[in-house]
Amino acid sequence: MDILYKIFIDPFMQMGAAPDLLVQALWEGLVGGVLYALIALGFVLIFKASGVFNFAQGIMMVFAALTLVGLYEWMARHGVPAPAAIALVLTIGVMYVLAVSIEKFVLRPLVNQPDIILFMATFGLTFVLVGLGELIFGGEPKQMITEQLWLPKGSIDMKILGGLVSLQKIDIAAAVIASAMVAGLAVFFQSTRIGRALRAVADDHQAALSVGISLNQIWVIVWFTAGIVALATGIMWGARSDVSFALEIIALKALPVLILGGFTSIPGAIVGGLIIGVGEKLGEFYWGPLLGGGIESWLAYFIALAFLLFRPQGLFGEKIIERI
Repeated sequence: MDILYKIFIDPFMQMGAAPDLLVQALWEGLVGGVLYALIALGFVLIFKASGVFNFAQGIMMVFAALTLVGLYEWMARHGVPAPAAIALVLTIGVMYVLAVSIEKFVLRPLVNQPDIILFMATFGLTFVLVGLGELIFGGEPKQMITEQLWLPKGSIDMKILGGLVSLQKIDIAAAVIASAMVAGLAVFFQSTRIGRALRAVADDHQAALSVGISLNQIWVIVWFTAGIVALATGIMWGARSDVSFALEIIALKALPVLILGGFTSIPGAIVGGLIIGVGEKLGEFYWGPLLGGGIESWLAYFIALAFLLFRPQGLFGEKIIERI
């Protein structure tokens, strides 16, 4: 009976007793959730356009961040003016070259192959980018160039509900930038000609080809967009910790987000990200001490498993009915 009280009653009593701590947990969960949603958005865009689950999205995030920091360090050593701005532009160019290369050398030769073949191709791409990143940039963690990219440091302390809540400025910037990117991409793919072409390709490749839509161009656009998303996410997560290959583990948190929201739904990625982000922080703050800590490393997957049992298509996914 005591253990049931600690699990189901005591955490809610703590929330009421210290509302400022609850606000702190909700804020940190909100920021993490928005960044998870941004990672998941990269998966959703590629899956909608090509039916490919891009296992390499996580390492694309790491590779983009490493490229940015590596270019900045090289140009700063050689006295190049405005190295951060130039490094950012060049990194965007690198992600475009990567998108074109993936379309030409990976996707185009494997058109009409089974989905598992395409998935394994992205799995192989992951290790290619890992090896390339280690060869060029080394395996040591690097510091994100937050000040050079005009990202704020420090914190803002606010008195809320009788307590002190600390908001990191980098978290505020991350939440604003990620929210703007998610909203902008949602509008872009919902309301523009390219967005309509993307939806046509997602619905039926052959029908899209019959009305003159180029699959090759759509795939390049989508993979390039996913690369920009990976770059933005790498900057934000790198600013919160370090830029290293360990960031790829964070990207895997997009899997529970996709399970919750549905693999083809942009709103689902947003809602799923917020559920996972807030759920992780509340779990760590209130149930972590009871369960021995480290709950953030597995709670997202536990939530995803519960959804798989009761709603396997996700909150916004389409239920597939096969008639025999």
